[in-house]
Amino acid sequence: MKLLDDALTQLERWHALDAVAEPVRAVTRAAVKPRLVRDLLSGTGLGHPLHPVLTDLPIGAWSMAAVLDLMGEPTERGADVLVAAGLVAAVPTAAAGFNDWTETNEAESRVGIVHAALNVTALGLYGASLAARKAGARTAGRGLAFAGLGILLTSGYLGGHLAFSKGVRVSRAAWHEGPVTWQDVGAADDVAEGTPTLVEAGGVPLLLVHDDGRLVALDNVCTHAGGPLNEGTVSGGCVTCPLHGSTFRLADGSVVHGPASVPQPSYEVRVRDGRVLVRARRRKAPII
Repeated sequence: MKLLDDALTQLERWHALDAVAEPVRAVTRAAVKPRLVRDLLSGTGLGHPLHPVLTDLPIGAWSMAAVLDLMGEPTERGADVLVAAGLVAAVPTAAAGFNDWTETNEAESRVGIVHAALNVTALGLYGASLAARKAGARTAGRGLAFAGLGILLTSGYLGGHLAFSKGVRVSRAAWHEGPVTWQDVGAADDVAEGTPTLVEAGGVPLLLVHDDGRLVALDNVCTHAGGPLNEGTVSGGCVTCPLHGSTFRLADGSVVHGPASVPQPSYEVRVRDGRVLVRARRRKAPII
């Protein structure tokens, strides 16, 4: 385990990868610049990132193809179909992954570009495997597929490191527990019309702002990458994060535009005797 940890540390510090990453980032950002494309690939309408959902498709297809390849001739056709299905599924999976990677920095960016390079290599090997199978070179096709699977599993390890060790695309407000009872956060007169105000409730930083004549409050830490929303732009009933442009509806914290996919925690607000009181919004119990 220490050997793996040391290797990952060296990879995170390999600055030479930046020279590769930056041109790729520029091309990717241009490709996902249209709002519709970015929102789709970010999983804005899904409620969490799209990429992790899609990875199960090619990994599952290619893993099962390996099982059928090991069984030999009776299952050859099924293995071929699964290799082809994995190739089709890998395209949107890679697109979503590159979209998420564009907003990473330094260590995460370096691990991510190697993760992407391994995935592209695996994709090429599976493409060659399918071509070999179609040409009747089944032994070569199986060999290429097994090589692709080995690279895919290595890449998957790096992907897990990015998500679970580095916290890429993990909600930055996931562990924020605001007060469940009303808490005084300041004077109502201190909240200027149209100006975001930073307050604190139960140790959680909150954005307090007027919206259509009433006060609203959201967690101030952007769920996407932790940007300070009070330094963002408030317009049209929404707040836009200054870091990557994620846009949230002030009324309820829902995501309007990505790259964020997780809604911003919102708070109930009321004014009593000139003082602003807030409490965490009660979640509705699920219907079972």
